[in-house]
Amino acid sequence: MKIGIVGCGQVGAAIAYACVLRGVGTELVMIDKNTALAQAQAEDILHATPFACPIPVMSGDFAQLAGAGLVVIAAGAAQKPGETRLDLLKRNAEIFQTMIPQILNAAPDAILLIASNPVDVMTQMVASIAQQTHGISSDRVIGSGTILDTARFRALLAAHLGVSSHSVHAYVLGEHGDSEVLHWSGALVGTIPVMNFAAQIGAAVTAQVRESIDEGVRRAAYRIIQGKGATWYGIGAGMARLAQAVINDENALITCSTPTSDVLDGEGPISLSFPRIINAGGIARTLRPMLDLQEIEALNRSAAILAEAAAQIGVSDVKVTSRAA
Repeated sequence: MKIGIVGCGQVGAAIAYACVLRGVGTELVMIDKNTALAQAQAEDILHATPFACPIPVMSGDFAQLAGAGLVVIAAGAAQKPGETRLDLLKRNAEIFQTMIPQILNAAPDAILLIASNPVDVMTQMVASIAQQTHGISSDRVIGSGTILDTARFRALLAAHLGVSSHSVHAYVLGEHGDSEVLHWSGALVGTIPVMNFAAQIGAAVTAQVRESIDEGVRRAAYRIIQGKGATWYGIGAGMARLAQAVINDENALITCSTPTSDVLDGEGPISLSFPRIINAGGIARTLRPMLDLQEIEALNRSAAILAEAAAQIGVSDVKVTSRAA
């Protein structure tokens, strides 16, 4: 499947590089308003293909998205040190209003993967624009959401327990941002509840450990941005994984963001993260994990924050077409 990547900064380049390393896609087209940057990134990544997967990588314009089955959007203003993702909202909204129709004019059948921040609101905006201009259903618009936060949660929990992160099954729900919800009550190691597993191996998950891991997940982006200006490797790998699930028709269960109904009473659809089944059609199913009371309250707060942000740019009217379990 041909993949377009719109936005060739560090995130877009990391996504393309991860696709090459993982062998995701049959062709990559990189697009940026800075054509010299797009050309340089494409050339540099192409030179890595003899050491990875021999996928053609080139730069181009929107017209060269023709035939793409998947378009990854990593364009937009970068997050500044100390700035929340929601602070980016108004700066990125205008960019998307003109960019999305151009993408869909060239690739009307593409599934759209959104990496730009604030990703939940941007995903809701893309879904709204795609429906209004091209009749695209919301299950074909997938935001990265908490895919990276979930990976951070699993990595830190695995490090504490001394096991492979591949054996940890734990999710982060809600906003990709300050109000995200670590789903501790459903965390498993293999098929064993995390608290039970921790007790058996003598690595108790105390309140202090939980607080440390929560801080490590929730504040990760701020620390990384403070140290090097932006995050890109983690999200690059996460977006390549999402693309792989679509291309291979995997029915993989991944936390990601899309407009979702029945989250808050009296509110329209809200784009936020739940575990979702991803296949060649996009989002096939949305799963609602069992939550404890504290997690329910936290998720409602997260949804309310996102609903308010979406309302600020008038995108709370997305018609949800993805299926729920």
